[in-house]
Amino acid sequence: MTQNIGVDPQSAFARYLQIADRLPRTAAGGLAETGMFTDIAARFDLILFDAYGVLNVGETAIPGATDTIAALRAAGKAVGVVSNSAAYPKAHMMARYARLGFDFSASEVTTSREALTAHIAGLPPCRWGVMINPAVDLGELATLNTTVLGDDAESYDAQDGFLLVGADGWTDRRQTLLEASLKRGPRPVLVGNPDLVAPRETGLSREPGWFAHRLADRTGVMPVFLGKPFGQVFDIALGRFNRALRPERVLMVGDTLHTDILGGAQAGFATALVTGYGSLTRLDVTDAIAQAGLSPDFIVPNI
Repeated sequence: MTQNIGVDPQSAFARYLQIADRLPRTAAGGLAETGMFTDIAARFDLILFDAYGVLNVGETAIPGATDTIAALRAAGKAVGVVSNSAAYPKAHMMARYARLGFDFSASEVTTSREALTAHIAGLPPCRWGVMINPAVDLGELATLNTTVLGDDAESYDAQDGFLLVGADGWTDRRQTLLEASLKRGPRPVLVGNPDLVAPRETGLSREPGWFAHRLADRTGVMPVFLGKPFGQVFDIALGRFNRALRPERVLMVGDTLHTDILGGAQAGFATALVTGYGSLTRLDVTDAIAQAGLSPDFIVPNI
């Protein structure tokens, strides 16, 4: 299956600017200090990391990332991951981290898929059409009344709502079928991964958020986004650590202004922008911060 590779960083950033009014309103107004990451992290009790562009690029660990996690643990810091990874069951993610040399426990990793399933649990049962690679194990989503969306136009109209969780293998034809069905009959759309793009070994891939905003533009149906920068996923993550921990003692580390930095800021966390491997690679970071109106507290090339 294809990962929908081919979005250049400038186009991805421009698209984030276009859809900014659909994101949380909290302004991130940090001072954008630069420095050594380990020195910055020493000021905080809990350090939360984005995955893609911070810990790994695709299926490859970023050099030095595993050593940094080990050093933070040795210094007595709590560490965790908050990822907009919804396309696979959590066990798949944990196996990837172990393969890449990370020692995270399942309780230290919070995914947007978990925010999605928590949201669904509060809804009445219905028939869900799912954007996902059909070769992937549905995991806990298999307990729902689901149909994996493909090229059968009639199957789209048969659904009560749609779950956008993984764009691997998603095509423009399927997107057109989804949009046409929503125009005929608006229904709920839940987005398990609000990211527009993600860094892979061969470039930026289009993620479910990319297609969710396109359908919003073309159908008028406004999706519900479950994941960064929206608050549910941060609430879940913080609840897995010391509940008495003050948000200002937490550092959110990510590569994207409109998800990691905005999301961390609206949760009350300090934020650190990583510029060496993620979605802002090859862009002028100072200019990007000015255009977005979102400034991290810290800027580092890598962790």
